[in-house]
Amino acid sequence: MLTSLQNSLVKQLRRLHRAKDRREQQLFLLEGTHLLEEACAVQAPLEVVCYTEAWRSRHEALWLRLSEVAQRIELVSPDVLKAIATTVEPDGVVATAERIHTQSLHFAQLGLVLETIQDPGNLGTIIRTAAAAGADGLLVSDNSVDLDHPKVLRSSAGQWFRLPMAVSADLRTDILKCKAEGMQVISTVPTASQTYWEVDFCLPSLILLGNEGAGLSQELNDLADQQVTIPLSPGVESLNVAISAALILYEVKRQRV
Repeated sequence: MLTSLQNSLVKQLRRLHRAKDRREQQLFLLEGTHLLEEACAVQAPLEVVCYTEAWRSRHEALWLRLSEVAQRIELVSPDVLKAIATTVEPDGVVATAERIHTQSLHFAQLGLVLETIQDPGNLGTIIRTAAAAGADGLLVSDNSVDLDHPKVLRSSAGQWFRLPMAVSADLRTDILKCKAEGMQVISTVPTASQTYWEVDFCLPSLILLGNEGAGLSQELNDLADQQVTIPLSPGVESLNVAISAALILYEVKRQRV
């Protein structure tokens, strides 16, 4: 059992709390039983799994599965597990996996493009909603919060593993490629003259959403075939970007039923 916070593995895993170290090590943290169940369900390769004895006693079947798929599995003390985890009260298991390296995606019917999303809770919620609504995938700008930020994974409620995702170094080029393949591009801006439910979403569609504060850049907005807005009551300035994404994604789903 690992009990020392000075152990080299423990130090390595604690460094994964920081984006810089996740990039250097090319690893990220998976925390909690639900995320690891989802990882096993899609046969995601795992590097290291750390667990407490109390957790194993409650999840013997999952422990056996993890023992078969992980490269290394370590029993740790509750104090070590808490030091490794980013949550205040971890449930007893933390693992690491290799970072995703996908640079591009193919959208057949419904894609989502996110520009400069900064809040990990927002990104995780959008991932969860996009998976639930049946989107083909999600593309984020490289100046957005990391896809594998611990809070992104938690907020996705396990859907992180089920939605194709990629980081784009050039959203403009990727959007133009989608247009060339026959997708209509829909941007979301507060000044648009039509509402999102006036668009014919039965056509292959690419939806653009922008930063929580600044919104979508003019450069990307200019690429849109149509601009839409979400009507707000007087005195309400804006909606959370994750809620905006949910409204539009489910309007697409409604139209396509």
